[in-house]
Amino acid sequence: MITIVSGTNRPASNTLKVAQYYQKELAKKGLQTELLNLQHLPADLISSDLYGKRSAAFEEIQQLVTATSKFLFIIPEYNGSFPGVLKTFIDACAFPESFYDKKACLVGISSGKYGNIRGIEHFNGVCAYLHLNVMPLRLHISSIKNELDEAGNLYQADTLKFTNEQMDKFVKF
Repeated sequence: MITIVSGTNRPASNTLKVAQYYQKELAKKGLQTELLNLQHLPADLISSDLYGKRSAAFEEIQQLVTATSKFLFIIPEYNGSFPGVLKTFIDACAFPESFYDKKACLVGISSGKYGNIRGIEHFNGVCAYLHLNVMPLRLHISSIKNELDEAGNLYQADTLKFTNEQMDKFVKF
C-alpha cells in the first residue's frame, strides 16, 4: 500500500492541495494511493497516543501506516523546518513496524523561494533514524501560491516536468 501524507494539520492548506494533486496524477500512472491528512489526527493526540498509549481514534491511522510499504510526504516549511504535528505523528506511530525498512519520497513546499530545503533535510534525518529509505530525488517547490491554479493543480511547466519525473521514479522505487 502507498500512502501520501499531507504534512500539516492546517485547514485548507496548500500542502493538502499538493497531496491531492499527487494522488490524482499517480492514479493516472496506475498507482493507487491512500491520503493521510494530518487534520484528521485525534485532537488529543499528545495526551492519548504518545509513549505506548493507543486510542481507538488513532488505531485506524496506525493500521494504515503499518500496512503502508511506500510513503510520499508533502511537507510545508514551518519556521525553517517541518511542522511539529508531523513529528508528533511520527512519534505516536508504533516502532519499528510503522516505518522500518519501508520507502519514502519527499516533497517540500514553501511560500518563500527555497521550497523547504532545510525542513526536508531535517525530516531526512528523522527518516534515517527510523530506517525509512528515502528516494534520492527530493523536490522543493517554492512560491507555492504561484504554482497552484484555482482548482488546486500545479500548472507551471518546469514544476510539472520535475513532479512528473519524481512520480515516475516513485512508481519504480
